[in-house]
Amino acid sequence: MKAAPNDQLALLDLQQVDARLDQLRHQRRSLPELAEIAALETERRAVDDRRRDAQIRVDDLTLEQRRADQDVEQVKARRQRDRDRMERGLVTNPKDLERMQHELVSLERRIATLEDAELEVMEQLEEALAQLARLTEELAAIDVRLDDLRAARDEKVGALDAEAGTVEAQRGPLVERLPADLVALYDRLREQKGSGAAELRGRACGGCRLTLDHLELGRIKALPVDEVVRCEECSRILVRTPESGL
Repeated sequence: MKAAPNDQLALLDLQQVDARLDQLRHQRRSLPELAEIAALETERRAVDDRRRDAQIRVDDLTLEQRRADQDVEQVKARRQRDRDRMERGLVTNPKDLERMQHELVSLERRIATLEDAELEVMEQLEEALAQLARLTEELAAIDVRLDDLRAARDEKVGALDAEAGTVEAQRGPLVERLPADLVALYDRLREQKGSGAAELRGRACGGCRLTLDHLELGRIKALPVDEVVRCEECSRILVRTPESGL
């Protein structure tokens, strides 16, 4: 392939622009906030799962406490009815009166048992509510941190994108002034190697950093100045400059 020496030199400017664009894209992908956000989002899902479980337990225990309270109130109401009947003298038969007195003793025991069960449920509910409050606070703290990280990420992404836009604007004019076949070769090599052109400087390839032997240097030196040279090791376009050591 043939290309004017100035066009080959312009490839180095194009490579510099593309290298900066690659750096900006890498910085955008590698922002520390991205990794922390991903980790926090995973943690948030786990905490939110535990919070939902805690809420379900609170709801279940609240219902259980309500039922236990109703059971206690029902037995107390029955006890009160029996007491009222006895105090008002509505029970006159001695056997009925004895039976009702025994029933009152049984009701007292039943109330005590139900109140103990209700107290146990209340203690469990208090513990579940405390757990739910802790998880809710933890979730809120994670959300605050996520908001801060996302704001920092967006600010940095905005700055990087703005710079990338400025650098990208420099690429168009460089490409337009170069031969299409030279740009096509450069772009293909850049896609394969990460960079399409490199300066031959101090007898070394600026792409793979390997020093060329004397035979290869002699061959390159003998080529016409408009001949497009490729590195034997990495295949990149080698751009000759006064610092090439030829």
